[in-house]
Amino acid sequence: MNEILFFGYNRFPTLFKNKPNTITKPIQFKFENENENENEKQIKQISITKFSTIFLFKNGKAIEYSRQNIEEIQIENIQKVSVGSENEAILTKEGNVFAKGKDINSNDPNEFINISSLIEDTNDRIIQDIVSGAQSIYLLTSNQNAYGFGSNEYGQLGFDYETLNETKKPILMMKNVSKIFSGNSSKHVFLLNSNQELFGCGTNEWGQLGLGDTEREWKIQKLTKIQNIPKGKIIDIQCGYNHSIILIENENQNENPKRKLYSCGVYYINRTDDEDENTNEFTEIKSSLFENDYIIEISVGNAHGLILTSKGKLIGFGDNEYGQLGTGDTEDKLIPIQIELPKLRFNEDISNYHISCDNFYKSFLYYSPPSFSNLEEDLIKLFRRKEFCDISFKTKNGEIIEAHKLILKYRLNQNENEIEKLKEIISKKSIKESNQIFEMIYSNNSKINPILYSEIKEIINSNEKIEETMKRIYLNENEKDFIIERKEKQYKFPKLILIMRSELYRGMFLSVTNDTSNKVTDYSELSNKSFQILEYWIYSNQIKDEIQITQEIIDEIETGIDYFQLNQTNPNLFDLLINKFNNQNQNQNQKEKCLIF
Repeated sequence: MNEILFFGYNRFPTLFKNKPNTITKPIQFKFENENENENEKQIKQISITKFSTIFLFKNGKAIEYSRQNIEEIQIENIQKVSVGSENEAILTKEGNVFAKGKDINSNDPNEFINISSLIEDTNDRIIQDIVSGAQSIYLLTSNQNAYGFGSNEYGQLGFDYETLNETKKPILMMKNVSKIFSGNSSKHVFLLNSNQELFGCGTNEWGQLGLGDTEREWKIQKLTKIQNIPKGKIIDIQCGYNHSIILIENENQNENPKRKLYSCGVYYINRTDDEDENTNEFTEIKSSLFENDYIIEISVGNAHGLILTSKGKLIGFGDNEYGQLGTGDTEDKLIPIQIELPKLRFNEDISNYHISCDNFYKSFLYYSPPSFSNLEEDLIKLFRRKEFCDISFKTKNGEIIEAHKLILKYRLNQNENEIEKLKEIISKKSIKESNQIFEMIYSNNSKINPILYSEIKEIINSNEKIEETMKRIYLNENEKDFIIERKEKQYKFPKLILIMRSELYRGMFLSVTNDTSNKVTDYSELSNKSFQILEYWIYSNQIKDEIQITQEIIDEIETGIDYFQLNQTNPNLFDLLINKFNNQNQNQNQKEKCLIF
């Protein structure tokens, strides 16, 4: 069963039949017939606005509560949902984005359209992330380019309103973007590049862009670099209607990680009276409730917000007219206050809880374990299987925990000494903490337990994608212990890699009792070039740049994917091949035109 706590204005009368319109203390949210249908699948995300609430499940399906209607969203393989006060956006695992709203589809605001397919540059049509503002939707592509779509009334797309008041197709805003930040009631946006430089545009009437100007401009109609940002790494920015809150982590390697909150604009926190207090630059928010704690997550609406800490504290502040702070009353909280929670089934694992505020009067606290790529999921599964474990660690209580030396060797900076350092760390930890440490090492995901991650981050190559690790294994013949023979050529793979990437070989290696170390298989249907593409993809999730794609290769690869039962990722191999094929043809046509002229 899902664990979801709700508080605020009751927009779910069919579920909370005996509850008042204003629910001032957190109560359990339970779907109708939860134990009889697919809704009992684990919750992945909740996105809410004043009139709409979307629940996304781990199985890629989503349902929407809008006013008093309940319906399943008819889109498959959903990766993320993002709801603004006047729009909705859906990101699929294939990298497509479907959206609806009056500023998105003027012909039928209630019909989803594929907006990613409208991007002119076909290389940018695979989307990695989506963020909804109040009237606009922002897309981050797999090439790290940011696009905006919808209304530009306040310059929130980074262009002058007189030149572009709205757009009916995604328009490129900035390149080399690592994160996009906006909010469900926000008409401003922030873009963070890979150098931790922050840019913003949109409405700035209350100083919510943190520009530090003495006179606030009503509109900032071009992307402007934000100066004087507090020192540290930007973890998150939450945008309200007329304020922004930024979460920053210190980067001192000699200190345990610490996070601080800063706000700009009219913010409903740490105010001394009922007068609007605002600042044009980011100012630290202080409270004894999280002074000696570690902030895991923040969420803000139009005028209220929630803070979740590693010590299991849920802290609220701001407008509380509808009980959306869960404090048991309807009085506004100008000073942060801790919210009393019922006993949680997973309260020993607080880092896997998440919070979501709508733009006016609803709030959720819900349990959702970290999401991984298919490759990371496979690594976690491998960690829990003992068939291929070849290295042991002892916890502080003498329990034995086993791991795979091949994976550790490449995840721990390729240094045998790092394994000894890891043994020393594990010797001081409980079995639960040790399991979390290994899951973070295997998945390269610090969110499992940020505090523990601070102890191991120096021995982990944390700046490297796990695909790069796989490519190193690809080049190392000494690690390969299984042969696939086709025609007269042999290809060597580590069994661990095949288990991670292929359902065919996972079943072969994990379901038989015989020793398969010398087993040789044969698959001769693919050409050498097609098999080489598959081979490289199995390790890296990438296609080599120099490979020329033909329609014959595409057809063969499609057959090979089915035969090997390859675990696909976002973006998937077939989509990348099609894009590369189209681009090669486009480039060839341009060359031919140049020769003609």
